[in-house]
Amino acid sequence: MSINKPRIGLFIGDATGIGPEIMVKVVAQRKALSNCFIIGIGDHRVFQLGQRIAQIELEYPVYDDIDEVDSSKGNFVFLDLKNLDPKELTLGQISPVSGKIVGDSLKLMIQLALSKRIDAVVYAPINKEALYRGGYLFKGEIGFFAHLLEVKDGFGEMNVLDELWTSRVTSHISIADVSRNITRKKVLAAITLADSTLKRAHIEYPKIGVSALNPHGGEGGLFGREEQETIVPAMQDAKNFGINVVGPYSADTIFLRISKEKLNAVVTMYHDQGQIAMKLMGFSEGVTVNAGLPVVITTPSHGTAFDIAGRGVANPNALKEAVLLAAKMASWQS
Repeated sequence: MSINKPRIGLFIGDATGIGPEIMVKVVAQRKALSNCFIIGIGDHRVFQLGQRIAQIELEYPVYDDIDEVDSSKGNFVFLDLKNLDPKELTLGQISPVSGKIVGDSLKLMIQLALSKRIDAVVYAPINKEALYRGGYLFKGEIGFFAHLLEVKDGFGEMNVLDELWTSRVTSHISIADVSRNITRKKVLAAITLADSTLKRAHIEYPKIGVSALNPHGGEGGLFGREEQETIVPAMQDAKNFGINVVGPYSADTIFLRISKEKLNAVVTMYHDQGQIAMKLMGFSEGVTVNAGLPVVITTPSHGTAFDIAGRGVANPNALKEAVLLAAKMASWQS
């Protein structure tokens, strides 16, 4: 394998979604990925299905054992796990069988990363319900990865679009549960995660904007007191640790402040508060980083797009950006 370029393990994702198709389209752009050596991982029959859907025929070596991989043939090879026959699946439908294989495959990739056979893990979109129904009882990937890596705290999802990073205090929970989960400790943790991750990305003194929870920041307590009682005290804690944090700014204006305030990151209070803005700014480019873990793990910010699976029209740009960011992050850690 390559010793000069980051070795990126690229998993095919949920076989019933657009993962196989967009992985093929990404790999076909090899010149754009010349800064890394990619090891495609999954069942080769699924990857061949992706080539038929994308109407792209690729040439590359296929291996059964990662220790036999030879990087002299180019910058892409495929590791065939032989674990999923696509004939047993229906495109565009949730499959517990595919969900189990997703979990098994990601678990293997973490092991490969820990053993230094790959430098980063990238995966095409997966379906959380399929993963859960396949026997991996986690509500999101980040908890799954933290469990595998035995990380107890200090981790979370971050989203990246161009040079802007976002973290969030709460993630995959119901809106009804958001307010009681906005605690001083959790707000501080989200700010700290953003700060430490950006510093690992060689941004020496990142400026982090914090969003309010309530309309107009609560209007002095008229619309809620989370800002006064929880968010501002957590921000003061962060400032006491030397973190450059500003806000809280009303959620309906904070993303308009990015350029004026020269923000490197935004901390939001719940999932859609940040995701709606990020996807409006660049749905086809956004990347999710599983941050705070000892292994570099990235994926597109969009989902499996069951509605267009198999049609050959899926946009591969977010997956390409996930590969490029993983390569950068792997080099930052080396």
